[in-house]
Amino acid sequence: MIGRKHAEAWMEALRGGWVDGDSDAIGRLFTDDVTYRTSPFEEPLVGRDSVVTYWKDEMEGTVRTEVAFSEPLIDGDRVAVEWWAVVSRDGAETTDSGGLILEFSGNLCSQLHEYWMLRDGRMDLPENYRILRGNASR
Repeated sequence: MIGRKHAEAWMEALRGGWVDGDSDAIGRLFTDDVTYRTSPFEEPLVGRDSVVTYWKDEMEGTVRTEVAFSEPLIDGDRVAVEWWAVVSRDGAETTDSGGLILEFSGNLCSQLHEYWMLRDGRMDLPENYRILRGNASR
């Protein structure tokens, strides 16, 4: 069973790696044999090295990132959380919003299912968004 403090610390570490552009730091949040699904219609990434490569590619060319997470919903070793990000890349901003369904094995995530949407331009957080952490940027 994962506790709230651990889930929040894990999300803060993910946010920090994302904001800092540190794919290796993100990779350290996952088990060696993690299953990481970025789309329900594609085969999942398998293994920590695949996650590091994915994040490195995703963050390439990023100049600034702002990230916020919602308060997590926790059930045993599973966590569900929403996220909101504004990314500046190549002179343009996009707003990404999504959700993560995480399963933990000890302190590390062993399965991740992600659902997200992207819009061009900056979109403010909705008023009713329950923020766990404030925006952070690099």
